[in-house]
Amino acid sequence: MLRESRENLPKEVEKSLHVLHRPKGVMMLPIWCLAALVCVATGDAALHGPGFETVKQWNLLSYNFPWDYPTSNKDFYNPENVVATGLEVGYDRIFIATPRLFSGVPSTLSSIPRGTIGDSPTLQAFPSWSHHRAGTNEYNCSDIGLVSVYRIRIDSCNRLWALDAGVSRSLEDFEVTCPPKILVYDLNTDQVVRRIDFPAEVIRGESLYTNIIVDETTSRPENHCDDVFVYITDTVAPGIIVYDSGKDLTWRLSHPAMYPDPDFAESSILEHRFTLMDGVVGLAFDPEAAILYFQPLATDRLFSVSTSALRGGPLPFGKDLPVKLVGRKSSQGIGLAAAPRGGTIFYSPLSETAVASWNPRTNEHSILAQDQEKIQFAADLRTPDRDGTALYVLTSKFHRFFLKNLDASEFNTRILRIDGVVQPAAPARLQAPSHHRFTSGGHSYQPLASGSFYESPSSSVYKPLPHSRPIPSSHGAKTYASFVQNFYTKQPQPYSYEPVPVIDKSKPVNPFFMLNSGEKTFPPPHVPRPQFGLNGEIFIPKINQHFNDFNGLRYAKSVRTNHTATLK
Repeated sequence: MLRESRENLPKEVEKSLHVLHRPKGVMMLPIWCLAALVCVATGDAALHGPGFETVKQWNLLSYNFPWDYPTSNKDFYNPENVVATGLEVGYDRIFIATPRLFSGVPSTLSSIPRGTIGDSPTLQAFPSWSHHRAGTNEYNCSDIGLVSVYRIRIDSCNRLWALDAGVSRSLEDFEVTCPPKILVYDLNTDQVVRRIDFPAEVIRGESLYTNIIVDETTSRPENHCDDVFVYITDTVAPGIIVYDSGKDLTWRLSHPAMYPDPDFAESSILEHRFTLMDGVVGLAFDPEAAILYFQPLATDRLFSVSTSALRGGPLPFGKDLPVKLVGRKSSQGIGLAAAPRGGTIFYSPLSETAVASWNPRTNEHSILAQDQEKIQFAADLRTPDRDGTALYVLTSKFHRFFLKNLDASEFNTRILRIDGVVQPAAPARLQAPSHHRFTSGGHSYQPLASGSFYESPSSSVYKPLPHSRPIPSSHGAKTYASFVQNFYTKQPQPYSYEPVPVIDKSKPVNPFFMLNSGEKTFPPPHVPRPQFGLNGEIFIPKINQHFNDFNGLRYAKSVRTNHTATLK
């Protein structure tokens, strides 16, 4: 793992630091962090430590087609339209999601062997080609199959959760082929053991479900991962969908922080620029702190919300989700991950072609890798427990596919691995007896038939929690997440904020990230806003408190009751 600091920078860069400063009240990232300057100073386009390696790489993705498949038909298979966006690492396989962004994507979920390093294997349609008929006219939405998968996750019971957006050609004509759903595969048998269809109340006309987190922090071993919570991003109609798998309940939450920022609609990677107004898409989950981190593509900000707020159900009218601004990055990004232990956040700013880390508990910053060729558009970051201390990075050169200027002679898709950046797990003898995370398992699940997905198999030994039994809370102890204020419960008077952790700001400054002064909580509407900014700047108070200000427009508030008397 490579760390950057002023002491080990080249003299040319160190000299340039003396003329750089941050004006008071202005959030400004150090210019020396940018990839171009680092590369000029070092004379190299790559900067990474010994734990950095290329696991797999492809010019274009190819499949193990059956002999009678129409591979010459560009509407069925066009390798220049097949873009990898999701990654998951299993015990013996690596799973890759290739959504139907364009026409010509034959399989949306595939697997490759994990044993070899540096090769370009042919993708195996997972679990079989019978699950990928959406590219033909033979597909029916009631079938057990997949339309378009962006991300996948494996739970501790060795089951793969495949989030199917149900949308074909999302970057062309956005055809809603089927409603979104989740298929859960038992990786011991590669059979579907559960199908989750979302109610119409949480789906919008242009919904695009793109990312998924499986939260097992309150899951009980005897329920075999059938009592987890699932958090899902809706990118085009921005929001987060919460699914309680134990009670089979779903609700939708939204917040302005989940929407794209027009000022960051255009992204740049090296000499290429592209415009994409995507809302919330990046997700990371810190299970120890019970915090969900999220980011839209079109923004430079990173946000967080406690899982207790997400699990609380739909918000009453007029109530806001208690979202916190964590900080600002040096450029936009999609890939986001959190270490399962220690609380470290991993992210990849697009313009810097780099992967960096930040620990909000200790304020430690690190540049893990920087490579102008290999780290172009990190679409997904993973910290799988099947590979204890490693971070996996899926890079796809999406911008080249999107701009239609792809060079088929180059390696365009890579799976990278950075070892030694995740805190190792405690020895098994030190873990609690109820600990059941990520064991290969010998459990067998009854597969679903095509017409039986509306009810669970009656003979299965894996039953969800009874609706009347509450799920135990994981917030008994005082944790970092307990600093997230729930503003809509009974509060003592007068109102006061809970303290936030003290951030050690003596640590080296991350060139790609700017803190939000300890991650302050947004105050609720009924509490007066503080008159100070993130860096101590003073806001000018409103002259007329009877008006709301928004982008220079003014409109009167409701007239007070004591002013409603008829004028004489």
